[in-house]
Formats: sequence, C-alpha cells, structure tokens
Amino acid sequence: MPTVAARPYVCDYIPLKAVELMTGERDPLVSGDFNFDRPSGLGDGDFAIYEPKSDRLKVLQIILVPMGTEEKVKDQLQIGASPLPTIVPGAIGYYGKDPFDKGPSAHATIVRGHAELIVRLDRGAEGRDNQADVVALMKLIAPKLIKSDSTPTLTPSATKG
Repeated sequence: MPTVAARPYVCDYIPLKAVELMTGERDPLVSGDFNFDRPSGLGDGDFAIYEPKSDRLKVLQIILVPMGTEEKVKDQLQIGASPLPTIVPGAIGYYGKDPFDKGPSAHATIVRGHAELIVRLDRGAEGRDNQADVVALMKLIAPKLIKSDSTPTLTPSATKG
C-alpha cells in the first residue's frame, strides 16, 4: 500500500493506487462523494467501489457521517475488535473482520468528536491481508476526511455544571 495519499484520486482524497491494490480491481467503477459544506463543519458522504465486470457487486465502501460516538468504538473494542493505532489526534478507532462473514472482508472505524469514518472492504484482492489494507487506507484518508477541529464529544461529567 502507498504510504502517502497521492493523485490520482478515485474520489475526495481516496488514492486510486491504494484502491486498486486492496481490491484487485483495475479501472474500478466508482459511485458517491463526500460533502464538506455542512453547517456543523463536519463532512458526510458515501463512496463505493464496484467490480467492473459484475452487476455492480460492491467491493469497497467508505462512509463519513457526522454522528459518531466514542461509546460505539469502546463497545467494539470490549467485544474483541482490534484498536487502531493513533491516526488522527484525539480520535479512537477499531478494525477487524465481521465474525459472521465467511468471506475475505475487513472493516475499520475511526471517531473523533462526532465525525465517524468507516472503511468496509467486502472483497479484497486475493493473497492480501485485508485487515492490514483497511488500516493502511484509514491511515491515508482519515487525516483528510476527519478534520482536527471536529466537535469533541461531551463526556457526562462535562455536561454537568
């Protein structure tokens, strides 16, 4: 995987080379976009990569939503998900494989404040470590898609006054 998110991009900050390596798809079909013009300053959007030869079989999806919670991440970590390394200051995240999926899927989620970014690889390239690939892609895109000024989540003690 590349260590720097460089052009060409298949969508906002999503490097084509990384997508091709992790999915095994050359010249993939792409759909979706991200919106960074929300009044809250947080982005949102959905971006998907499809097999070009199939009837739109999704292989990779990247979702950005302005409703993340650290509690969701902590819950996943408690039930066995692996913690993401520090990618964005103040963010918390996890990665793993869906235990109910028998295929080569992997996912990663990172939350900072209310900004939540999800990378979901439904079918990775043969012979690659899909979990390592979703972590590597998260390292490339999260610093661009989750801004360091995302509204921090208030803790219960911070809301009492």
